[in-house]
Amino acid sequence: MNIKPFDQAVSLACNALAGLRDSPAGSLPRASRASLERLVSAKAAPAVAAASRSKAERLAALHAEMSHCTNCPHLVKNRSNIVFGVGNPQARLMFVGEAPGSDEDLQGEPFVGKAGQLLTKIIEVMGFQRTDVYLANVLKCRPDMPPGEGDNRKPTPGEMATCLPYLIRQIEIIEPQCLVALGATAMEGLLGKPVVMREARGHWHTFQGLPLMATYHPAYLLHKPSLSEKRKVWEDMLLVLERLGEPISTRQRGFFLPK
Repeated sequence: MNIKPFDQAVSLACNALAGLRDSPAGSLPRASRASLERLVSAKAAPAVAAASRSKAERLAALHAEMSHCTNCPHLVKNRSNIVFGVGNPQARLMFVGEAPGSDEDLQGEPFVGKAGQLLTKIIEVMGFQRTDVYLANVLKCRPDMPPGEGDNRKPTPGEMATCLPYLIRQIEIIEPQCLVALGATAMEGLLGKPVVMREARGHWHTFQGLPLMATYHPAYLLHKPSLSEKRKVWEDMLLVLERLGEPISTRQRGFFLPK
């Protein structure tokens, strides 16, 4: 991520001031030199302070900003909570889903329902804890449902495009080494185009300059819990572990293979 703590004018002033400090005495009146130093200090201080904040603090500030978001009035009207994200601000690995479901909307945390519980198991089999990685969705509000219907619906491309800048800012703060997109809809939200998961999974893609692995959403495995489908997801996770430089045991390589 490129951090630019000074705007162009301040940067030029800093360079000028540095040159003046090295110049012979008397080349600039003392009062003018002092005024320039105060200007640079006053302009630079807020940016330097922002850049020096911890990742956790920057995420908290972004979360607070998002809590006032009204870009999608129909979602704002029906949401219980913004589902920002959860995990380690220093995470090397970040999982991205499509949108919160009903459980996530009520608790304000992503991946807490049955699919989330399965994702947690996958993370643990990889050798991590849920608190080691970072979990988020493209869309931060639960897609609204018609009155009387309690199921979840797929977010629209427009909804995801509207919310995507928030996810990008999360990624810029966390600076993970790689991303995992859970499901075709999440991939569509990231790449801005339809994706066929059976073609996309198992291959590395790129998002915001980061390696992006596509795999099936855990909810898919709940509906199709066959050994062969579990193995496909696991093969994708093995590629992720290799990309991260994590050791992979013989036992791990053999998970979900026919005996």
